[in-house]
Parts: sequence; C-alpha cells; structure tokens
Amino acid sequence: MRLLRLVWRFLMGVKNALVLLFMLLFFGGLYFALSARPVASVPNGGALNLTLNGVIVDQPSERPPLSLISSGSNVVREIRVRDVIHSIDAATSDNRIKALVLDLDDFQGAGQADLQSIGEALRHFRSIGKPIYAFATAYTDPGYYLASFANEIWMAPMGAVMVTGPGGTNLYYKGLMDKLAVDVHIFRVGTYKSAVEPYIRTDQSPEAKAAAQALVDTIWANWRAAVAKARPRAHIDGYLANIQQRAAAANGDMARAAVDAGLVDRLGNRAEFSRMIARLVGQGSDKRPSSWSGVELADYARATKPSPLSSGPAVGVVYVSGEIVDGQAGPGTAGGDTIADLIENAISNKDIKALVLRVDSPGGSVMASERIRLALVEAKRRHIPIVASFGSVAASGGYWVSTAADMIFAEPSTITGSIGVFAILPTFQNSLAKVGLSADGVKATPYSGEPDLLRGISPEVGALLQTSVEDIYRRFLLRVAVARKLPVARVDQIGQGRVWAGTTALKLGLVDRFGGLDAAISEAARRVNLPARPRIVYVERQPSFPFQIIDDLRTEAAPTTAMAHDPWSKLVGRGRGSLIGAFSDAEKIINGPTIQARCLECVIVDRPATQQAPLLALLRKFLSESD
Repeated sequence: MRLLRLVWRFLMGVKNALVLLFMLLFFGGLYFALSARPVASVPNGGALNLTLNGVIVDQPSERPPLSLISSGSNVVREIRVRDVIHSIDAATSDNRIKALVLDLDDFQGAGQADLQSIGEALRHFRSIGKPIYAFATAYTDPGYYLASFANEIWMAPMGAVMVTGPGGTNLYYKGLMDKLAVDVHIFRVGTYKSAVEPYIRTDQSPEAKAAAQALVDTIWANWRAAVAKARPRAHIDGYLANIQQRAAAANGDMARAAVDAGLVDRLGNRAEFSRMIARLVGQGSDKRPSSWSGVELADYARATKPSPLSSGPAVGVVYVSGEIVDGQAGPGTAGGDTIADLIENAISNKDIKALVLRVDSPGGSVMASERIRLALVEAKRRHIPIVASFGSVAASGGYWVSTAADMIFAEPSTITGSIGVFAILPTFQNSLAKVGLSADGVKATPYSGEPDLLRGISPEVGALLQTSVEDIYRRFLLRVAVARKLPVARVDQIGQGRVWAGTTALKLGLVDRFGGLDAAISEAARRVNLPARPRIVYVERQPSFPFQIIDDLRTEAAPTTAMAHDPWSKLVGRGRGSLIGAFSDAEKIINGPTIQARCLECVIVDRPATQQAPLLALLRKFLSESD
C-alpha cells in the first residue's frame, strides 16, 4: 500500500507539473502573439470609432486569468477613462482623423465626473470643426450625456430616450435581520452617516433623505446644464414633463417623440448609420456595404501612445481607485499597503518632483486610509508637492487620504465629503437560540473573548467601541481642519457624514478648483517649475504576467455579459445592477473592517459593479435567467 501511495503521489506531481507547464506555454504564446502584432494603421481621412462597450473606470481591476474562457463568467468590460480622453485629444490634432463616431449601444455607464471630463474633450474636438456622430438603439442618462456633444444623434426606429435623472431606492435589511434574529450593533458619529441605516431601519431617515435629495438635485442640475449647453435644441425638461402626452401624440412611438422634442436628429438602423459614415469618410478596407474607414479606440490609443522618456523630471500620478482595504490589493482596489509602498518607491525616485493623487473611492478601512495618508505626509516632508484630483467619488476614506494634498481639484458632479466614521458588528445569540444552540464559557477578564459574536457583546466593549469611533471622528475632523484651514467646529458642521456634490464642496471649502486630471497634473508641474505638459510617471502596480494578457485581450473583446438593447431593458438592467450592488455593499459591511470610513450612500449612477463574489455571481445569474 505504501508503494501504491508513493506511485500515486508521483503521478499527481507529474500531472500538476504538466498542467503548470501547459499554462505557462499557453499564456507565453498569447503574450508573444499580442506583443508581436503590428500597431494598427490609422487611415487617412477616416474616423475614430469610440465603441464604448462596457463601463468607464479610472483604473480597471485585475481579473482572474481564466475569466475570459470561463463560460460562467459575467465579466463587464472596463475601459480606462484616461485612454478615452487621450484618444479624443490626439484625434483633435490628428489630420488623419476626419470625424469621431460614438457607438453607445452597449455603453453601461460611468461616474458623472468621468463623463464630464470626456464631454470636455468631445467639446474641444468639435470646436475645431471636426464632426461627431452618435448612435444607439436607446439612450439612458450616461449615454445621452455623451451623445449631446455630437453634431448628429442617431437612434434606431424602435428605440427611445429614457432619461430619468439620478436617484432610486435602496434595500433595507432590518426586517430580514429581525426574522433571522441577528443583532446588529451600530456605533457611529455623524447625523448623516446613513451607510448603516439599512441594518437598523426599514426606511431612510428624514436627515439622510434630505441630504440624499440635495445631492441628486445638484448632480441632476449639473447634468441638465451640461446637456443644455452642448445641445441647446434638446428640450429635456419639457420632454420629461410631458412624456406621456408626447408618446400618445406619436401613437406610442417613443423614437418619434424624441425627434419631435429635439433630443434626436435622425432615426435609422445601424446599417443606415454606417452607410452615412461611409459616405463621409470612405468605405472600409473589407468593402462591405456597412463598413467605413476608421480605427477603433484600443488600436488608436496604442498607435498614438507617446513614447515615454526613460528619464528626466516628472510628475507622478498615484491612483486610489475602488474600495480602500487593508494590506495588498491589485489594480481597481485601493490596498493600503500596496499604495503606500508605491508612494514610498515614487518619492525615492529622484526624477519624480511632484505627485498627483487621483482619487476615485468611496473609502473603506480607516487604518488603510491612514496608512496611505502617512506615506503622502512623508512625501511632503521631502518637499514633494501633492495635488489631489477627484474622480466621480472621493468620500469618507477617499477624502481622508486627500487631506495630505496641497490643493484639491474636483468636477462639479464629484461626490465627496462623507466626513464621518462608523462601526458595525453583528452578533448571533438569538439566532443560535432559535435552533437550540447556546454558548457559555469562562473569562480571565471582562474583555476575554470579546467582542463575543455568540453571546452578544458586553456593555463595556460596546462603550469602548463607541469611544473609539468618536476618537477616530475627532481625528478626521482635525485632519480636515488643518488641511483646509478651517475651524474644527466648522468642519464638524459640514461633516457629520454628509455627502456633497463638487459644486457645493467648492463653496464649502472642501475642494479648491474645478478641473480634471490634466488640470491637476499641470498644477503639480507648475509648483516645481516643469512645463504644463510634463513627463508623467503613472505610479501604479503593474499586473502580473497572466493579468497583462487578460488586460490586453479584454480591451479588444466585447462584454462577456450580453446586453439587451431595447430601452426598457436598459432601465431594468440598471435596477438589477442596483440590487446586486446592494448585496455587494452588505457583504463589504459584514466582511470588512469593524471600524470604517466608508460612504455606501454615494450612489454612482449607471456604473454597475464589474466583479462579484460567488454569492453575488449566483444572484446575477438568477436575475438574468428570470427575464
């Protein structure tokens, strides 16, 4: 028997070695094929085709190497916002590019601040006389925002413009917690720190509802103002106020109603749209009737990517994207140790003279946020200026890390603030009692075995947790007060966990100027006497070898998740994403650190979650199959 076991172990070892060898050869071959391919040519007089299939993010997340070949995967393609803006800017001055095409059929959204930055690049492209054409079967808020910058907006004859504005409903779990007999202990500071309300209420508190209403009203006003400026003939307010009458007048034809309201210029299917583009820029090389001469976003971004200088004075750009977590994490998640290590490496690089902190995060772990802030403080101690650039969300822990900056740039619709702290701790003594279980034991001190999830936390531990939360809130207030040169009492007034839009945050003194990442880089360069367009070093963790291949492949591929194109399905899909996001937030609360500076009420409109835990993947599958 011993001999058989040895033979078995040997065979298993050989099998594992062969599998590993196969994987190395497979990914090595892919990498070689991708690296060896020629850079796509840019046709003279063609169009730049921005096929925005997926969701636009600041920093795409790492995906498992097998995610693209797994049949059960629900991978949403992530498009880096700086690639989109760079390509539009390059095409603006590129004489080979005659026009720009926005293909928004499978566009699944972006944060409002990212939309504003892309919109500004589109406005500049059009201002020099180059036309923009947009097409989609149906438009929702983010797609129509981008389309409004086009000279002509096309839509399928059976489509509709389903603009609804930000807002919606959230799930509240108190009734479920009561049924399961789970006791949820909440420790918080801040009248508006509503992230924990779903666990202690069945509805939104009046304070939280008032703050949320003010936030969505401001973001909606910014959206409407931008669209009205880009497309004055689009009567959004009148369309929404009388949409039922307009639809009835058009015999239920929502597409015709959109044309009558000035929201859309032409109705036509994709083939008709393609033939129109072909008449403008010429037919494609494959000579198909529906093809036209142009270049795709991913190919053009590669073809126009500037050759980086190997040395010389530079501005470093550090990304804090996604949830802030303790320890190490890959791109798309802000690992406290990972980002702190990157900052420490950057300040040891003598070429990096200034840092731009790009924040697109609702916060998370207090300890990880402080770890990042301290690394930035060390950079300042070495006389390296720091300029913060806020993306769509820079709240709670995302704002905490930014208190180390000398200046903060934001967009009018950036969601920021949420200066508050909470702790959440579930205990299960009543749940156990329901099934006949109980817990007992001995203690050396009143704090032995605490916090006790099986018998409930003691009053002493509860008091300590509340004291800790209040202490961290005081530290938060002090950091903001020193950074923003405001009295602590004033920071407390505008803090309390309340969330603000960028336009209000500027008035309150929480940010300094409006502008995107480019504006922040120029300011950082100015502070160290570098040109307005300096050499840039992106201080971010590079994907490991297999992940580089996945990253390259997914920039080429369409979304793994099929997306319905009819207008109502787009709205239903948005609600489905909110449901999945609610479960994802619940999972983060339960599995995350006990004390958090997180803004779960920072609703990112039309920006679906791109990764799910196994439980959430099953939920997504169930929702998809229930259609």
